[in-house]
Amino acid sequence: MSNLKINNSKIPEYVTHVTSTLEKANFEAFIVGGCVRDLLLGKEPKDWDITTNAKPEEILPLFEKTVYENTFGTVGVCVPRETVTRGTEEYYIIEVTPYRIEAKYEDFRHPGEIEFSDNLEDDLKRRDFTINTLAYNISKGQLIDLYKGQEDLKDKVIRAVNDPNERFQEDALRMLRAIRFSAQLDFAVSYETMKAITENADLVKNISEERIRDEFIKIIKSEKSALGIGMLSKLGLLKHIIPELEDGIGCEQGGAHIFDVFEHCLQALEHATNKELSMELRLSALFHDIGKPHSRRKGIKKACPNGSSGRAFTFYGHEVVGARMVKKIMDRLKFPKKQTDFVVSMVRNHMFFSDTEQITLSAVRRVVQKVGQENIWELMKVREADRVGMKKKEAPYRLRKYHAMIEEVLHDPISVGQLAINGNDLMKIKFHPPTEDGRTSIKPGPRMGWILHALLEEVLDDPKKNTKEALSELAKSLDLLKDKELKALGEKGIEKKDELEKKEVKKLHVKHGV
Repeated sequence: MSNLKINNSKIPEYVTHVTSTLEKANFEAFIVGGCVRDLLLGKEPKDWDITTNAKPEEILPLFEKTVYENTFGTVGVCVPRETVTRGTEEYYIIEVTPYRIEAKYEDFRHPGEIEFSDNLEDDLKRRDFTINTLAYNISKGQLIDLYKGQEDLKDKVIRAVNDPNERFQEDALRMLRAIRFSAQLDFAVSYETMKAITENADLVKNISEERIRDEFIKIIKSEKSALGIGMLSKLGLLKHIIPELEDGIGCEQGGAHIFDVFEHCLQALEHATNKELSMELRLSALFHDIGKPHSRRKGIKKACPNGSSGRAFTFYGHEVVGARMVKKIMDRLKFPKKQTDFVVSMVRNHMFFSDTEQITLSAVRRVVQKVGQENIWELMKVREADRVGMKKKEAPYRLRKYHAMIEEVLHDPISVGQLAINGNDLMKIKFHPPTEDGRTSIKPGPRMGWILHALLEEVLDDPKKNTKEALSELAKSLDLLKDKELKALGEKGIEKKDELEKKEVKKLHVKHGV
């Protein structure tokens, strides 16, 4: 990595407005933590934090609008945005926190009390990792680095500030944060920091499910999500968070599977991440086979991928078992119901039969009905991740053919239902004068079907005719024909419909390369 440097032009005006306001009032002001780290890495910060020697009661009068809950001394400064939505002015919220000295932590998460300081060093030494201790004064272009944070950024290392055991015993969530930063930044965790995590891993049990969930989600959404989950397991944290996943470690599958269940799920997650799929789909990929260890039975001997023979195992019903397990896991971690229901549905339905030599369109239609039209392609992405997790092709011929069958099911068939007129409309048409046989309207029966298909042929040739008025006049003329003539026109319409339908299906097959 080249020399690290901050470009002030990358810092938004709403941030410099806050720091300059503090400095004009003769206070110190530094942007600090993650935003400085991201600027040095050339990334765009998502959040901006400012630290100052001003106390809350001194910060509040300097700004027109603030939010202050008086818990940890942090003042939210509201800077108006330029846009106005629905008549309500929107704000950027910049957190401004006084330099702090924290007393002993009482619950492995929050300090027992907060004491303000006049010294920036007091504030920096209480932070978690060296790469988050960097502070930057915008007006002076001054970077404060007391713990070799720049060096660790260059070396791509996550290292706890001072004694890692103390840092993790103060706040056990920091252990998850270490792995999260490693997965997000693709940094290594220092030996001392990893050792301290393994020694203090059981402290994570003291952290609320909501906070664990939030860090877990950030790991899942990171670029190295599978590596992050693997580290959670290796360092002894996963067994306290989602022990059900570790049941897959050493659970051999045999047959076409070259990985145990745990590694297979990590491979599926890695594919979903590489494809930049949603967090919910990444979770679905990670959890899709979680029920296998609880449904494994001995199978018959089969040839293995390496050419040798070995015993395969059966996992009948693992998708049902897995769906129940995922529901419990996500409820335990307080995931929103909508996300839980989606992931449970993906896990429950990922084992659909996809042999297109034997399957029918009706079977495909049933799968679509189970997950909903809005989710069927999401299920296909989970199935693809499952395949790649076995080191197989993303989309072999059989899966492409299945995709084509899904589109065929979703495709609106060409039918009389597309006409601007229907049987009820035809019966309301009145003949003045009556026909030769005394009828004053079109009667239900075979003739009505012939008329509708004859009208469909007209519309297929000229879509502009598909109006109620135009079709009503055409229907009157058609009803004057004899049965034989009308039947011939109706059958011609059916042939035209079938011919166009075949062309549409052929297009779908070409699209999917089948």
